[in-house]
Amino acid sequence: MLKITLERIRQGHHTAPYPAQPPVLPTLFRGRPYIDNARCPADCQRCVQTCPVGAISRGDNGLEIDLGRCLFCGDCARACPTEALDFSRDHQLAARTRDALIATETPPQALAALDAKMKRLFGRSLKLRQVSAGGCNACEADLNVLSTLSFDMARFGIQFVASPRHADGIVVTGPVSQNMRSALIDTWNAVPTPRLLIAAGACAIAGGPFAGSEQVLNGVGDLLPVDLYIPGCPPHPYTTLDGLLRLLGRIESHPR
Repeated sequence: MLKITLERIRQGHHTAPYPAQPPVLPTLFRGRPYIDNARCPADCQRCVQTCPVGAISRGDNGLEIDLGRCLFCGDCARACPTEALDFSRDHQLAARTRDALIATETPPQALAALDAKMKRLFGRSLKLRQVSAGGCNACEADLNVLSTLSFDMARFGIQFVASPRHADGIVVTGPVSQNMRSALIDTWNAVPTPRLLIAAGACAIAGGPFAGSEQVLNGVGDLLPVDLYIPGCPPHPYTTLDGLLRLLGRIESHPR
């Protein structure tokens, strides 16, 4: 026992200090898109044509990127001849509504926390059941690491559980294949009310690269009510953790 204690002291503290300090992100991380319409010629369509999932369009506010569909591959930024489009290091991507995932030149609004009643219920203890509805395991893997020593999401009272009957909500990954439709609904119905539903990843939000296939439902939004959207392919663990903490009111949601 003494040797174990001495070894723990020698190893020190390995859990990341987030959210007390900004997260350390990998060099190749792509976060919230940066758009400068002043640099974008009105007749240029290179980024629109380059996007493999059709996430980019021109609207009344100039260029718009649907983060719910975006794979964050960076092809659009590389194709832009005027550097009107690029990706920042901002990991705060989660949103409460589908419309809030449309990125424009205007800074996004703050993510609204749950109402007072729901925060009282889940603010200090949130148990989630993860459902892979046809996912490739990328989103599932990055959700799994949230329970490891580095991120340790349990320190905030957030844990994944084995049964929906023990859960306060579900986290859906994957484009929701036809074969998983009934299983997903059964899992949702097994969660006691009130409950939360979180769509994690481009597939769960809008079908990802599988959108339009007759074998998938293009995400969970048309099937069940979504309380939190976490974009990415896959979402970085810090993006997921940030969204969950802001949803629970554990981090003050201020304009970014």
